[in-house]
This record gives sequence, structure tokens and C-alpha cells, in this order.
Amino acid sequence: MPPQNTSAGKQGTDSPRAPLHALDGLDALDALDAELVRAAAHVARTRCRGDAHTMAAAGRGRDGRIVTAVNAYHFTGGPCAELVLIGAAAAQGVHDLETVVAVGDRERGVVPPCGRCRQVLLDYFPDLRVLVGAADRLRAVPVADLLPETYVWADHQLPAE
Repeated sequence: MPPQNTSAGKQGTDSPRAPLHALDGLDALDALDAELVRAAAHVARTRCRGDAHTMAAAGRGRDGRIVTAVNAYHFTGGPCAELVLIGAAAAQGVHDLETVVAVGDRERGVVPPCGRCRQVLLDYFPDLRVLVGAADRLRAVPVADLLPETYVWADHQLPAE
């Protein structure tokens, strides 16, 4: 069964499968990962406007559904697209993300998650794969590999008394 795109809102007129020159390395990815990058790039191209929304993220649940989100930039530290994605996925009943990717607006291509997002993604989904790399070197890596000497929050909680 093909994955469903569960992103909210109307789709733009651009096809999510349109060729993207900033992402020429998609042929190095398997078809599902390339589809995920295209979904995030489509949202970045059609939904990121101005300074408030500059990044898009897409995640695939274990059930194959794709969820998309954009960041909500604010000078007080608004959430990154990956963090908005976690909430959007939960709201749509996708509770077990398998793979995520972030793509910048203005055809910037795949952008790796910041440190905070790496930690949150690891805490929520320890087996998550993250798509990273320059256009000619896109690859999937375990989220734990993005954090040297990984700290897993759940491993350091004291038992309830």
C-alpha cells in the first residue's frame, strides 16, 4: 500500500515530485527516502514564506504515512520544523516516526537538525533515521550517531518512590 501524505492544508499547484536542483543526490537514496525529501522540499517551496517559516520537515511513520511541518521562527526561540513535526505527527495519530528530514526554503536543500532537535528526536524516537548530507552525499543515519557520547534522557530518570 503506498504511503499517504497526511500533511494538513491545501496542497500547492507544484507537484511534490517536481525535480529539485538543490537535491540532485536523491538517486543515492532508496525510493522511500527520496520521496520523503521531495515531500519536505515541496512544503519548503510552497509553504515557507518570509522570515517566520524558513524550514520544512517531513517524517515517515512506521505505517508508511508521511507527515510534514514547518518551523515557527520567533526571536524568543520558536520551534524548529522537526519539533513541530513531532506534534503534527502525534495530532495525526502517527506516534512512531521511522525517518525524518529537514529542508530549507529558497532551494537550500537538506539541512541537518540542530543540537536541541537531535536530542529531542533521540528522546522521542531512539531508533529514528535522519536524512543528512549535501545534495551529492545524502544518506540516512541513526539519530544517535548525530550525538557523540549520546545522552538518553530516559536512561537517567530516577525510579518513582
